[in-house]
Amino acid sequence: MPRALALILGLLVVLPAQSAPSETLPAEVAQVLKRHGLSAQGLSVYVQEVGQPEPVLAVSADAPRNPASTMKLLTTLVALEELGPAYTWKTEAYASAPVRAGVLDGDLYIKGYGDPYLVIEHFWRFLRALRKGGLNEIRGDLVIDQGFFEPAPGQPTDFDRRPHRAYNVQPQALLVNFQAVNFRFLPQPRQQRVQIIADPQPAQLAIDNRVRLTNAPCGGGARGVGMQVADRAGLVNAASFTMVFSGRYSVHCGGDDFYRVVAEPGNYIHGVFKTLWQEMGGRFAGGVREGVVPDGATLLHSAMSPPLSEIIRVVNKYSNNVMTRQLLLTLGAEKQGAPGTVEKGIAVIYEWLRQHNLEFAELVLENGSGLSREERISARHLGAVLLAAWQSPYMPEFLASLPILSMDGTLKHRSGGGLAGRAHLKTGSINNVRAQAGIVLDERGRRMVVVILHNAARADSAAGEAVQNAVLGWVNSRP
Repeated sequence: MPRALALILGLLVVLPAQSAPSETLPAEVAQVLKRHGLSAQGLSVYVQEVGQPEPVLAVSADAPRNPASTMKLLTTLVALEELGPAYTWKTEAYASAPVRAGVLDGDLYIKGYGDPYLVIEHFWRFLRALRKGGLNEIRGDLVIDQGFFEPAPGQPTDFDRRPHRAYNVQPQALLVNFQAVNFRFLPQPRQQRVQIIADPQPAQLAIDNRVRLTNAPCGGGARGVGMQVADRAGLVNAASFTMVFSGRYSVHCGGDDFYRVVAEPGNYIHGVFKTLWQEMGGRFAGGVREGVVPDGATLLHSAMSPPLSEIIRVVNKYSNNVMTRQLLLTLGAEKQGAPGTVEKGIAVIYEWLRQHNLEFAELVLENGSGLSREERISARHLGAVLLAAWQSPYMPEFLASLPILSMDGTLKHRSGGGLAGRAHLKTGSINNVRAQAGIVLDERGRRMVVVILHNAARADSAAGEAVQNAVLGWVNSRP
């Protein structure tokens, strides 16, 4: 009997601590905020041990916050559960006329189904399969069927007026290589020049290299070089256009990559297609247009993407916005019928939440990627998403998609202290917003859901990162 009484008294001691989460920031976090002059008004923190009914820390946990790219946690989890980790996207090629002796005396149609990861290597293999199948010459046009998605509202300039930035690319049923060109800068000291290589290089793109090589300290690499379009009509029309690079580039920067969007979707696909096709020895001199695959067209080849479980690793580890938007439209097309739209994709997410008894009254979704000034969620509810992910049959695939602190993805170069290699965390950052959310294994072996949403002036600076590190340090070492 005394032993039983002791056990009961022990429970009486433990249970109140679990049911009364702290609503006050830990002292070390408050000190960091004060030291850097950051406001605590816009900071929400939510910490809960997996398997426990209540959080251990919930500071402003119900306030709607802009989550930046941590919103991808919700979109990718719903995609995993609704589509399954083995889901794949297809890309198809059709001929409008019979292929005779290697010649297509008609148009070549390429139909996209939303593949988020049709990178240049995959597109090259797609075209190589056509060549190996006996197609040598195309005498008609390249016709792109984008009908599986409805164009998303808005323009690439809407977010920050930087249409050349790859993160602003709009979702498309046929999205090749994120619509981007990698300009690689290679200093050549002996020739006293900087070589600039475009990969891929659309057929209509020319480079005017006016960059001077210097011996000054590295001051930003390729990002410090000026870039402009000599003929802006080239962005709209299929005519040739020139990218002009000017300024100085230090030899001490070594090689550097510079990703930019240089053409509209149709012209980009046409230019890349023409370059690759001719490199493979094929012949093509036609134009490009959008259209629908006609009835009776002959299927020449169908290619499949990597599975969704691999796709979300790229999405979350490297915080790819356009891939996330492709996922959202895919959800809409697959669950509510093509064409996929933003509205349909968002409706699928809300239905998933309803089925899981998750009512997020404050939730605002615009594109599901977090590249938005409008999206909102509370720290408590983002924590609920992570707890639902832990219970998901696809938890291993989901957790493996998150960056590992101090090891890879967006956290590769982030100091982790005692949590290095022990935290799977999605990051997010836009102007005056810094966010981090995921699951950590603390020094006592407890799995902890951690959500930090910071919306305040300079939250996206190094000072905001210091606040996050202080929270993680407290989580790791608390009794």
